[in-house]
Amino acid sequence: MRALLLIDIQNDFLPGGALAVPEGDQIIPIVNQLQEHFDLVVATQDWHPQEHKSFASNHEGKQPFEHTELLGLPQVLWPDHCLQGTPGADLAPALYTNKIEAIFRKGTNPEIDSYSGFYDNDRLKSTGLADFLRGKGIKQVYIAGLAGDYCVYYSAKDALQEGFDKYLIEDACRPISPEGFEAAKRDMLERGGKIIQSSDILADRA
Repeated sequence: MRALLLIDIQNDFLPGGALAVPEGDQIIPIVNQLQEHFDLVVATQDWHPQEHKSFASNHEGKQPFEHTELLGLPQVLWPDHCLQGTPGADLAPALYTNKIEAIFRKGTNPEIDSYSGFYDNDRLKSTGLADFLRGKGIKQVYIAGLAGDYCVYYSAKDALQEGFDKYLIEDACRPISPEGFEAAKRDMLERGGKIIQSSDILADRA
């Protein structure tokens, strides 16, 4: 059994959003095609309270993309984004959602960021995603979404650590930084992950 994990395909991460990932909208037609080829489709959703400490606006004198620490961990300070209950936090309207069986929200604790769909950045709290996947009999996790060098990367690392066979669908991701994505992909390969293209899946199950 294999699952497609769609990471944070939300309005604020698309062009025109509060924290836009370059060309983020271009993955949507790809992931829409991919969904029919999987036993299970699951999504994650950034879901931040206004007072979240990853926001530069909550640090006097700080600007977006400056660096600080949260709970002793390095932290990029972001523009306010994906605020709970706002249109920016909604899944992209063009994203097919009928096959999405569950949505796991993250980043709800104002004290620490949560890039991964599995845990917060200090691994203090689980979202329950790993247990959900195991309960569905999933062995292989295929990951797509935004951003390739942050939430996709951290989710991929945790999928491997949780014992799943992990595949990154490279053309179904977009990064904030191309250089950061290259480093992330090298690290994923070193950890035992695999990198594929959407065509590998679409051709296989055509």
